[in-house]
Amino acid sequence: MNSVEAATGVKTATFAGGCFWCLEPPFAPIEGVVEVMPGYTGGDTPDPTYEEVSSGRTGHFEAIRVTYDPSRVSYGRLLEIFWRQIDPTDPGGQFADRGSQYRTAVFYHTPEQRELTEKSRADLQASGVFAKPIVTEILPAGEFFPAEEHHRGYYKKCPVRYRLYKRGSGRAAFLEETWDREKAAPSPPPTRENYRRPPDEELKKTLTPLQYRVTRQDGTERPFDNEYWNNKRRGIYVDVVSGEPLFSSEDKFDSGTGWPSFTRPLVEENVVEREDRSIFPVRTEVRGRRGDSHLGHVFPDGPPPTGLRYCINSAALRFIPEEDLEKEGLGEFLPPK
Repeated sequence: MNSVEAATGVKTATFAGGCFWCLEPPFAPIEGVVEVMPGYTGGDTPDPTYEEVSSGRTGHFEAIRVTYDPSRVSYGRLLEIFWRQIDPTDPGGQFADRGSQYRTAVFYHTPEQRELTEKSRADLQASGVFAKPIVTEILPAGEFFPAEEHHRGYYKKCPVRYRLYKRGSGRAAFLEETWDREKAAPSPPPTRENYRRPPDEELKKTLTPLQYRVTRQDGTERPFDNEYWNNKRRGIYVDVVSGEPLFSSEDKFDSGTGWPSFTRPLVEENVVEREDRSIFPVRTEVRGRRGDSHLGHVFPDGPPPTGLRYCINSAALRFIPEEDLEKEGLGEFLPPK
């Protein structure tokens, strides 16, 4: 334990999973995570640059350093999130990124972390999610060198390029295909573990006809004649099917379209994007992950900071005002005081 950890009570976890751009977003919104820093570790070259590491000659991995409060999020929870961002059976890199600098590894900082990681890796292998052997290394943590400023929070600074990269590299499709299977495996990234899609017969009884048509039959409601298009209250919007947190009023804007519009998801892992060829031109559909519910579409014509417009049907959402978040079990989404 270093002096900062001793003084503040925080701890450090370090993960390598290929391109570090893609490892920041899953950890950043988790309650108890204080900071996610991309960087380089595992090699012998001091103060390496991105160009040096990407050449594969320094021995370093691209990695992230997660600073977290163990009273609010466990190391085991961080491991669960990590496994769901990578292909742990690939010894030569990750997806389109090849080379030793893109291998996967968990760098342990304490004997307890090593023990937990070994057990977690063994449990994942035994779960049957992956047929091939898991080759992710478990290594002692060494010096960590933070990446250059423009790499930090890249998913927020350059969201369109980030999303194109994540999908173009093959990572997004692999993770969707792997973890959409209902197999015995560690709990998924959403904040709570009880989000699910009820059977259709149950949904037909609990949803209105419009909600059912939109979410289960890929329908669209009328613009300017829906519940939330002009809602200005503070709070969050959850999936009407599964209850997963989807969007925040902090990211809502008036797009002039007559539908609720947002610049980004509240929890990225809860939103799945798919190609929609039902009409021309081809669009990008947005669906709720656990509810498999049709939400709307995303377009590259939104305002800063993302340049995106998530155009969502009110019928796919349930709004929870800020004052009710605590009693709904969603207190982690309350704004800091």
